[in-house]
Amino acid sequence: MLAVGCTSDDDADEATSEADGATGSTSAALSRSDRKPTIAVAVTDWTGARLNVAIAEELIERRLGYPVEPVEVLETGQMLRDLQRGELDAVLEIWPSSLDPDELEIIGSPAVEQLGELGVVGKIGWFVPRYVLEQHPTAETWQGLVDPTVAADFASSETGTRGRLLGTDPGYEQNDEEIIGALGLPFDVVYSGSDEATLSELEQATAAGEPILLYWWSPTAEIRRFDLVSVELPPRSPACVADLEAGEPQRCDYPVDRLLKLGSPELVETAPDVHRFLSNFSLTTDDHLLMIDRVENRGEPLELVASQWISANQALWEQWFD
Repeated sequence: MLAVGCTSDDDADEATSEADGATGSTSAALSRSDRKPTIAVAVTDWTGARLNVAIAEELIERRLGYPVEPVEVLETGQMLRDLQRGELDAVLEIWPSSLDPDELEIIGSPAVEQLGELGVVGKIGWFVPRYVLEQHPTAETWQGLVDPTVAADFASSETGTRGRLLGTDPGYEQNDEEIIGALGLPFDVVYSGSDEATLSELEQATAAGEPILLYWWSPTAEIRRFDLVSVELPPRSPACVADLEAGEPQRCDYPVDRLLKLGSPELVETAPDVHRFLSNFSLTTDDHLLMIDRVENRGEPLELVASQWISANQALWEQWFD
């Protein structure tokens, strides 16, 4: 959506032109031709996604002079359909593994342009607080969880002597039961029911220094808040992927998600400098982890965190305009 918007300079030009009498109509026409379209950028309720938009918004407006409109979206499918219809100009964070077949078809259509990777790597997997590795150093990999005596330390009332792997909302894409069965681990999956319930369990366990193994993902605030460490599962090899495609149970790690940026093909013609900027725009996983930590764990204003990132990284973002 390339809605017409005016900067304050445009408003000043129009006011001056009206005062100029006979030359007013000509000046006003020139002012209208100088207006730049408003860039509509989708923003979801994830802190990382909001940080992406806050950084891009400040730089686009400051350096390129285009007004930016962050558009709140609640559902991925609707967001992609709006992008396909031209009602959005850009989406700065997409997790490919979360897309269903219809959504994958949209991002592969001619009405949507893939603007490259964001640079942030998302990862679903199994995590433990770092102190657990001090208690059980072998728990850094799945092989260290095969020992029933180690597994028993992760047990709960629901699992008896077997270890517990704490899941979250059962509606999420979780293949932990398959992985546990395929690897022969003495663990059972217990679903908390929600992210909030999982975090409550995590808070209690860390406060008491008790072993806990959970399904979670990065980058999130909890990685730094609880000093979570990823447990190494068998690599997602081509052979494992082929087995999965053939309908075999999952026996390897979750896929790495290289987050994508999407845009409207219209940007190339209507705002080529914005198109170039968004194509070059990139952040790292560490950038996200540090900034999300400041916003969610330390309570710092998101806009301040974004602006301070910009101040500290000028040498990097200057290249995005080349």
